[in-house]
Amino acid sequence: MDASATPTPFSTLIRTASHEQHTEAESSSFMSDMLGGRLGVDAYARYTEQLWFVYRALEDGAEALREDPVAGPFIQPELMRAAELERDLAHLRGAGWRDGLEPLPATAAYAERVAECARDWPAGYIAHHYTRYLGDLSGGQIIRGTAEKTWGFDRKGDGVRFYVFEGISNPAAFKREYRELLDAVNADDLEKQRIIDECKRAFALNTAVFRELGEVFPMSA
Repeated sequence: MDASATPTPFSTLIRTASHEQHTEAESSSFMSDMLGGRLGVDAYARYTEQLWFVYRALEDGAEALREDPVAGPFIQPELMRAAELERDLAHLRGAGWRDGLEPLPATAAYAERVAECARDWPAGYIAHHYTRYLGDLSGGQIIRGTAEKTWGFDRKGDGVRFYVFEGISNPAAFKREYRELLDAVNADDLEKQRIIDECKRAFALNTAVFRELGEVFPMSA
């Protein structure tokens, strides 16, 4: 049988191509220390603040892309996280959580790149959408469990609402449908390769945030 008759699905290509960067992000010292319960709740709150800047960029750009032929199918309200992040931050930092809040330099660069793709390159926006939201639905649940256990948050309650997708009753089915959207993406092979490259860039931007968080919260000897 001619192997070219059954090309590798795009969702598989994008997952395997970014595997190395994904592993590097997950195994950063900051994330390892946080998941290992070795950091205080302040480190978790600081991480949540950085996420807010990135998701603001993702979701501020989403509305304009709703009718876009490439990115439009991916804009799904049940994924939106900014409101949940704001509830978590109010719980973690108090009502004045926005006062004096500044992104780390790596976070600012990450959010700016997301905003740039949302504005100028809808296919590139998909790369950031994929790396963030599918990661939250999967590995994000490990962070939620650690946070509940380590810092005593109510199960799926204030402080970890970012990781709770109320509108998605069956995450496995949702992820399957999302992969089908990727497989059907309205892009030629060259554009698909550019999306894969942007996906790698997204992981690198995320890893840079972890690196800077690790400098703010070094493990004491």
